[in-house]
Amino acid sequence: MNHSLRLWFRLVPAYAVGYFLSYGLRSVNAVIAPELMRELDMSAAGLGLLTSAYLLAFGLFQLPLGLLLDRFGPRRVEAGLLLVAAAGCALFGLGTTIGVLALGRALIGLGVSACLMASFKAFSQWFPAERLPSLTATIMVAGGLGALTASVPVEAALPLLGWRGVFFLCAGLLVLTAGFLLSVPDKAAGTQRESLAQQLRSLRTIFSDRTFWRFAPQGCLIAGGFMAIQGLWAMPWLMEVNGVTRSAAAGVLFLLALAMLAGFLFVATCSGWLARRGISPMLLLGVGMGLALVTQLAIILDLAPPAWLWPLLGVSFSLSNIAYSQLSAAFPVALAGRVNTALNLAVFVGAFGLQWGIGAAVDGFAAGMSRADAFRLTFALLLMVQALAFAWFLLPAKRVQVAA
Repeated sequence: MNHSLRLWFRLVPAYAVGYFLSYGLRSVNAVIAPELMRELDMSAAGLGLLTSAYLLAFGLFQLPLGLLLDRFGPRRVEAGLLLVAAAGCALFGLGTTIGVLALGRALIGLGVSACLMASFKAFSQWFPAERLPSLTATIMVAGGLGALTASVPVEAALPLLGWRGVFFLCAGLLVLTAGFLLSVPDKAAGTQRESLAQQLRSLRTIFSDRTFWRFAPQGCLIAGGFMAIQGLWAMPWLMEVNGVTRSAAAGVLFLLALAMLAGFLFVATCSGWLARRGISPMLLLGVGMGLALVTQLAIILDLAPPAWLWPLLGVSFSLSNIAYSQLSAAFPVALAGRVNTALNLAVFVGAFGLQWGIGAAVDGFAAGMSRADAFRLTFALLLMVQALAFAWFLLPAKRVQVAA
């Protein structure tokens, strides 16, 4: 076994397991939502606020995370944060009030906030640039598998473990993963050429750039909206609007996650081939987001069976990750980590606000109409603001210069 392959086996599995758990914990509340609402007598708005605490903590930590990864290295930063996530899972499993559960959920979000960005940082330290796309795909596939696990497998485990047992199990797995990460090789951060003040000033440069603000609204409202729906509201929609059973809804979420996984593999294996034939990553991103909005409209109007439309939505949104590489290409390489975490901040703050807001809107509209119609109206309003963000993204590209 050559050195490169040995390095792959020492590094990639540890970071992949971390992102697997991160994505699974992001999505698991969609499956256990009926149990949470019944056991804690929780409204839709309360469930949205509780679940979105993960997204808020995750998103708000992105900017300091970029600085920590550059200064202390990915291994130590992610391993330490995973222990925070383990504590959050244990607290969530023990919680009996919305406040305690929300705190546990926020600790989970904070604790897994480094799982994707730390892997990007580690791979850039150890592997040549031409290998990074395939390594990135491996991590995204691990996330897709985490989303799969948070659907039918969790639904099947609930009669045996209960929702609290699921979180206790996750706490144990997170501790083991933190130990696994501490065993992988790491490189010293080295002498920092930038002071902390200089690093902070670079963030101001990013947030004042028009290129960033071309991508940020779409990330906040479209990608963030999908995360809000997949992570919580897909299951209640399928049960209350489409009238399917909980098991059937979990099956649809499984298909959605499987479709996302296929989309990640497509981007990893075909984007370069398509670019050589004139289909740029920016075009793929635009087509994917446009198809996602059309699919959401079809879901609202019930134009096809859920088992067809929701997987199509998953494939569409798997293309949204292209935005990270395209935005980074418009900035100096030295700012790439901070650019990505800045975009992640927009995505996760949007996901937090929308996950909470959807629940509050459904509760408000349900006072004068059926819950099914309240869901439809809420999703239609979301689609309207997403369409505006997409239109902004499609404005003439001469405003900004983005590298292909």
